[in-house]
Amino acid sequence: MKKYLVLSVSLCVALTLASCGSSKESAYKKAYEKARAQESVTAQQQPQTQAPVVAPIVEQPASQTTVIDNVDNATVRTEDVTLVSGAGLKSYSVVVGSFSLKANAEGLQNTLKAAGYQAQIAFNSARNMYRVIASTNDDKAAAVQSRNQFRSASYPDAWLLYKK
Repeated sequence: MKKYLVLSVSLCVALTLASCGSSKESAYKKAYEKARAQESVTAQQQPQTQAPVVAPIVEQPASQTTVIDNVDNATVRTEDVTLVSGAGLKSYSVVVGSFSLKANAEGLQNTLKAAGYQAQIAFNSARNMYRVIASTNDDKAAAVQSRNQFRSASYPDAWLLYKK
């Protein structure tokens, strides 16, 4: 008798769970249909073509720009170099080119000399590089000013070297 009772209870539970699944499916189907209907109504209400919004470009002349050279914040690379060609190096130098081949450094030196600069070549044995120096100065402020002139001319990668 207990067998029949357990069997009938489990059959009732199985039928109850099976009927819940179909109601969930129909609820999802109803929600889907409702969303589709609402989407089609929204599509009908919106105009089919929309003109793009274009903001006018207003051109204004630039205001005056003042460049302040902060000598204290200027980056200076310290290297132990020996003079290869030139009159002599002071404490701060403006380097406009670095080459591993001496012939390339001499070519840039000749170009700078033709332009009227006192170009020199220094060798860094630790890095095996020839540094082409466009100008050399005793104080950092003059070197920074000279570097900025070379950067604005045709050597945008010019940098400062402090000789050890």
